Amino acid sequence: MTTLSVHLVVALAVLAGIAVLAAALSRLGTARSNAVAVGRAVAQLALVSLVLTAVLGRVEWSLAFAVVMLGVAVGTSARRIGVGRAWPWVLVCVASGAVPVLVVIFASGSVPWNGAAIVPMAGIVIGGCMTASSLNGRRCFIALREERDTYEGALALGLAGPVAIRLVIGRHRAEALVPGLDQTRTVGLVTLPGAFVGVLLGGGSPAQAGAAQILVLVGLLAAQTLVVVVQSLLIERGRLVPEDLRQSTLRRTTRAQVGLSEGVGD
Repeated sequence: MTTLSVHLVVALAVLAGIAVLAAALSRLGTARSNAVAVGRAVAQLALVSLVLTAVLGRVEWSLAFAVVMLGVAVGTSARRIGVGRAWPWVLVCVASGAVPVLVVIFASGSVPWNGAAIVPMAGIVIGGCMTASSLNGRRCFIALREERDTYEGALALGLAGPVAIRLVIGRHRAEALVPGLDQTRTVGLVTLPGAFVGVLLGGGSPAQAGAAQILVLVGLLAAQTLVVVVQSLLIERGRLVPEDLRQSTLRRTTRAQVGLSEGVGD
């Protein structure tokens, strides 16, 4: 089991140096971001470790901590996809995946209802929902910017705005689920994810580790699928769209509808 020691400090310093140096030498433009991310991770985990010492002992405090995690996940995803003002809709997306999955996990009795289980399980599921929201949002918005002709053509043919948007983003939605699908398909063959390793390090048997990991993987797959479905619907209806796309889409919609009306009148 990993412990706080000089060896750990040396390993972290070397690994962080590799990330920063490789990014700098290859001019990826992420050297500074890598260094900042490492610094933040160390500081945040140190703080969280202290907080969890008090939180894990009581269910109500563990639930409050899970709510904080949800808020951070929503804010992070909203900034990542460029819809800061529409964060309530991002909350709807993330919660639509996290809440039902966590309810099933705990209501079924698969995981005990206590602080030591609530915090890690909520963190894993909410984190997966955040990733799905960010990946799907970014990919769909890129498609709407790059495939303007397809969108305008659909409007010119008389299709409604949501249908025109669906024609553009429909084939891109599944891309956000690729990481989760790959991890589920190759678990045990290529990777041994965190839940499996964590149970083993905690003294559990391989069977218990496998049970915990399959529960996490299937739960994540369900949660991320729900997030992609709900988020795509919100994008189609114009509820969750960056400001630049909102303005240009409204202008193009109006122009296409006017042109269609004039054509019908002639």
